[in-house]
Amino acid sequence: MHKPSIGLSLEGMPFIFLTTVATLTFAILDCWFMATLLLAVLFLVLNFFRDPERVVPQEPGVAVSPADGKVIKVETMRDPLTGEDRTAVCVFMNVFNVHVNRMPVAGRIARISYFGGKFLNASFDKASTDNERNAVLVEDAEGKTWTVVQIAGLIARRIICWAEEGDSLARGQRFGLIKFGSRVDLYLPSDYESTVRIGEKVFAGQTVLARKKR
Repeated sequence: MHKPSIGLSLEGMPFIFLTTVATLTFAILDCWFMATLLLAVLFLVLNFFRDPERVVPQEPGVAVSPADGKVIKVETMRDPLTGEDRTAVCVFMNVFNVHVNRMPVAGRIARISYFGGKFLNASFDKASTDNERNAVLVEDAEGKTWTVVQIAGLIARRIICWAEEGDSLARGQRFGLIKFGSRVDLYLPSDYESTVRIGEKVFAGQTVLARKKR
């Protein structure tokens, strides 16, 4: 599997390079308005593609958030890969959040399915079924399946998944990225329950999103 860099995602390097060159070019030409404007854009690009390290919980029987952002929905939804009705936790990422996605649990990538679609606001309910999205089915050590769905949003126009079918990944390990605002839905096995509330801020690979029922 492709390994992104630490600190900044490699996916952002072309944007960072071009914006830096443009900023320096206008500065050399003494066009300070454009140079200042592009410097602000460069700051936003660097902020968007940042990829910080996270402290991943080692507690057994928990799942961590696959994305940074705000929980916008916790309810029963139809799993797009298994067809089952499952509890889904939906995390919305705005343009200021870290957009690198991480594994909620340790497991094997059993299936990856891409669905073409629209680019509606990712906070809308119908984004789960109408927007462009990439669904990843993860099988954990106990044979339970988890579905992680990367959903493109109003601004996001490219979903990136570094993982491939058959890969075995650790909890909290990076597996993908969605460029410029988006959403990630996590479908839980029946013996897990959500530990977060709507409106709560979560961090990929670090915030416990679900826990095994006792």
